[in-house]
Amino acid sequence: MDALLASAVFALVFVPLLVFLTGRRVETDAASLRRRRMQPAAPDAEEDLLLRPRRQRPTGMSSWLSALDVSRILEENMWQAGIYMRVGDMMLIIVLLALAGVGAGEFFWHGYLWALGAGAGLGALPVMYVRIRRHRRLKAFTRQLPFALDLVKSSIEAGHSLQRALQVLVGEFGDPLGGEFRTVLEQTRIGLPLSRSLEEMLRRVPEKDLRLLVVAVKVQSEVGSSLAQIVGRLAELVRARQRLQLQIRALTAQARIGGMLVGLLPIFVLLAFSLMEPSYTATLFHDPAGIKLVKTAVVLDLLAVLIIRRMMKVSY
Repeated sequence: MDALLASAVFALVFVPLLVFLTGRRVETDAASLRRRRMQPAAPDAEEDLLLRPRRQRPTGMSSWLSALDVSRILEENMWQAGIYMRVGDMMLIIVLLALAGVGAGEFFWHGYLWALGAGAGLGALPVMYVRIRRHRRLKAFTRQLPFALDLVKSSIEAGHSLQRALQVLVGEFGDPLGGEFRTVLEQTRIGLPLSRSLEEMLRRVPEKDLRLLVVAVKVQSEVGSSLAQIVGRLAELVRARQRLQLQIRALTAQARIGGMLVGLLPIFVLLAFSLMEPSYTATLFHDPAGIKLVKTAVVLDLLAVLIIRRMMKVSY
């Protein structure tokens, strides 16, 4: 018990300090990581990145996680979220928050299940933050993509090359789309072919609409065709996909909100009875059988919410 409390206090004190120190050096880390990402691929790694992403040899704290690919997945998600932090620092924050949650759960609820649940919840907070940042950044990129394709089409029709069209695009658009294409141009300046640079960008922005652009550029460079017409048709296709996505979200909004209300309804009812008539809910929190019922209800409620979310996810 004392060890858990000591670990929790240490984690709660050390995590903000680690985040502060990491934030101060994030610009330096971002520059070094960008330089590493911009290096051309090795001669034996000339396989198609559209089919299989390039594997990198992990170092430091990430080496013992390489068997599970945890470090690689976390690193790719951080890059896709625009978070330029070392994987070891993020893993350390996750472990410290998990220890703090375990200590707090044991201190307040005196049960190993509650302690493990609190530890898992706090430990998942950085991962949730990365996932939310990643989702927002990819969504912003997708919103900018049709307008960027229109600009590329206009530049090519005006007589510019594709690389010059991308330079115009970088000057007109901000992050995240402008920053990603700026990285593509920087990679071409150090000798990487344009098609390969676009494939590398596809790893950082794994969007299906961008994949279509990368395939179109690669086919045009190998076969030859009117790239302006291809990009124009692609812009129309991306807009059609976005309209379809909005229609699907509108059609499934009622079911999604209904599932959310059904999942939150037991919590609201329990809080209401606890405030209006505490004797009705006292058995659930003080009797051993009632505590088991609460744990079972929480697990089943979470499973129901996850199942409803899975059912509402439409692939197109």
